[in-house]
Amino acid sequence: MKKFKINSKFIYLISPNKIKDRNFYNQLIDILKLKKTYFFQLRLKKESKKNKIIIGKKIQKICKKYKVKFIVNDDPFLAKKLNADGCHLGQKDMNIPDARKLLKNKIIGATCHNSLKLVKKAIEENVNYIALGAFYSTKTKKVKYKATIQLLTLVKKITNIPIVAIGGIKLENYEKLLLNKANFLAISSYIWNNKKYKPLEAIKKLK
Repeated sequence: MKKFKINSKFIYLISPNKIKDRNFYNQLIDILKLKKTYFFQLRLKKESKKNKIIIGKKIQKICKKYKVKFIVNDDPFLAKKLNADGCHLGQKDMNIPDARKLLKNKIIGATCHNSLKLVKKAIEENVNYIALGAFYSTKTKKVKYKATIQLLTLVKKITNIPIVAIGGIKLENYEKLLLNKANFLAISSYIWNNKKYKPLEAIKKLK
């Protein structure tokens, strides 16, 4: 199973909900050139399968060039078709053992919300990373589960599996999560829907 080093590349960048124009790819190149992004997740909930493949292939090329792990959200079959580096699974997606059979030694990450029980299950099933959240309120999706710094600290005590913190992470709150040893910060709205800063400016401010 793949291990990955934890380093200064602490950003787990999630795609905007829609990718409409070529400008996005240029923005992505500029962002990845900064060498702060370890993962890029393709998360297009309302896009057709055909378009996901077209967009995914373009993004994968960019990720490969800049040595960023390309992850597909929700869909292990699409991850396999795109030969992505891995797949992120929510609790309603394919279960981890079946995804592992399909994707072999690719990266598999699991959403564990704010549940220690789900964390322990994910550890038993040998995931490559655990996603906890939402730590803060977010416009990307409705917050059903609220995670705390106390939970993050507790999970760090029971496993060395990297932790991805998710939910409403932005300039004003990201440092607290890093100080409490979150390995990666999943960020989307702060980059793509920021009214104050353009995507490149927004990510440059996270140091």
